[in-house]
Amino acid sequence: MTGRVLEALKRLEYRGYDSAGIATIDQGKITLRRSQGKLGNLDALLAKEPLHGHIGIGHTRWATHGVPSEANAHPHATQDVAVVHNGIIENFGEIRDELKAKGYVFKSQTDTEVIPTLITDWMAQGKSPQEAVAETLKRLHGAFAIGAVFTGHDELLIAARRGSPLAIGIGEDEHCIGSDAVALAPLTRQICYLAEGDMAVLSPSQYRIFDESGQEVQRDVKLTQLSGAAIGKGDFRHFMLKEIHEQPTVIGETLNVYAGDGKIHLPELPLAADKIARIQIVACGTSFYAGLVARYWLEQQARIPVDIDVASEFRYREPVMDPNTLMIAISQSGETADTLAAMQYAKAQGVATLAIVNVAESSMALQADGMLQTHAGPEIGVASTKAFTTQLALLALLALDLADKRNQTDKANIAALLHALAEVPAKLSEILHDDKEIEALANRISGVQHMLYIGRGVSYAMAYEAALKMKEISYIHAEAYAAGEMKHGPIALIDEQMPVVAIAPKDAWFDKTLSNVQEAAARGAQIVAVTDAAGAKAFDGMAKHYIICPSSHPFVAPILYAAPLQLLAYHTAVIKGTDVDQPRNLAKSVTVE
Repeated sequence: MTGRVLEALKRLEYRGYDSAGIATIDQGKITLRRSQGKLGNLDALLAKEPLHGHIGIGHTRWATHGVPSEANAHPHATQDVAVVHNGIIENFGEIRDELKAKGYVFKSQTDTEVIPTLITDWMAQGKSPQEAVAETLKRLHGAFAIGAVFTGHDELLIAARRGSPLAIGIGEDEHCIGSDAVALAPLTRQICYLAEGDMAVLSPSQYRIFDESGQEVQRDVKLTQLSGAAIGKGDFRHFMLKEIHEQPTVIGETLNVYAGDGKIHLPELPLAADKIARIQIVACGTSFYAGLVARYWLEQQARIPVDIDVASEFRYREPVMDPNTLMIAISQSGETADTLAAMQYAKAQGVATLAIVNVAESSMALQADGMLQTHAGPEIGVASTKAFTTQLALLALLALDLADKRNQTDKANIAALLHALAEVPAKLSEILHDDKEIEALANRISGVQHMLYIGRGVSYAMAYEAALKMKEISYIHAEAYAAGEMKHGPIALIDEQMPVVAIAPKDAWFDKTLSNVQEAAARGAQIVAVTDAAGAKAFDGMAKHYIICPSSHPFVAPILYAAPLQLLAYHTAVIKGTDVDQPRNLAKSVTVE
């Protein structure tokens, strides 16, 4: 049992890796092992002090309340119940104070510990485990997915979700739960996703689901396409490198799904194209930068005004929203708490919402009025690569589709840009075939402490994403600026030790970008030119280093230029010896606000 739980946790470690633990029911009693740090520490502990039993729960943590430590690691347990939990219990302080007044003692700094303690209190009042969990759920405010096992119940697992994803895996005489289908893939292909507010009661022979009102309900069972092999690293050193190299395939797949015959076949939008007066984009992190690129595409091609906000700040300015606005919410996981909350704000204003996600069963996909799914497949590396470029591919198609439906461009232009998109997978393969020069460049810059990335137009948006990749996996302080803003302050940072990465395809903004690069070069900056062969000639004598990309239509340059910039960050991180797939302090799916 513990081996299977541990293997499932390894598939989820990308979601958090500050501490980990497993609890089992052995001869009717709760047994528990926890450790600080990554799963390797828990694996070593279990080798010395194995757990036994036929039922178990496990968790790998991204710290919210309390520092990463063994005491704060999940599962949290009393003598009667052990619980694992994703999310945040917002009213835990109030509940903890009430329970302390009853004589209960808390051993951790976490919000989670109130859950098993409250369940225990209800059981002490004569409630069954199922009744005690149901009563506990009524008290909890916030977002959570929980799993619980109980002393004296060797065949009982209770799970519940509100705001955080949770799935049931259906097997032969066994059932399991997981916060991600990735964890369940080696165990079963039959997956049942709990709906918001659901509670599930599982045994080896059956599972029963109850909605928020306590009524027993049925939820759809789906066959997942995931497999253990699909989630492995293959022959690659890191998941991130594997996922960079998968981009030609997954971008091609995304394009084939929505425009395989040279015509765009997107699902009907929740607001008709001719009714859209404004688009509001919300997203976080890498997805926000995909949205930033899309703003240029949507305004230039479809001629629709576009606002874009970091999702975590969107609600706080209390935006007044026109009912003819289409909100586009972008997230790899579809569970990003800030983006989900921003989308819910828009829905409350009567605004139509469109989710662009990689997981069709995610909370955002289910709650939005419309959904477009990227086809990146599982992305395990915490730093997003293929999810980002498939988002770009899908957003490019959306911009062209809206341009066509609103009669803002002619059919010849649409055809030319679709052809340019269709060429991207082959040109990406050309870049990925030989990255020795990028690796050599990484060797030369790996010792620096600071970097600047600059660009204009869509390349300005790409500068942000490229700087994020560098800082999050190599820990080099990297900042991005619109190239025209250099002279308004950032140029003060430049000296001979400062690499300035200029993202400059030969487009309408190239000459102005080149002028800004000259300003940096005059101050002694190490110029890294990311351009095509025609652009490289103009950089002659100014740039010290080059990353040459195949020539392409400027419209698709952001998708094409993403890969070499990802590789530069990757090789720099490898040289520096950082944990590429699991950078410090980060997690893949940010399900807390």
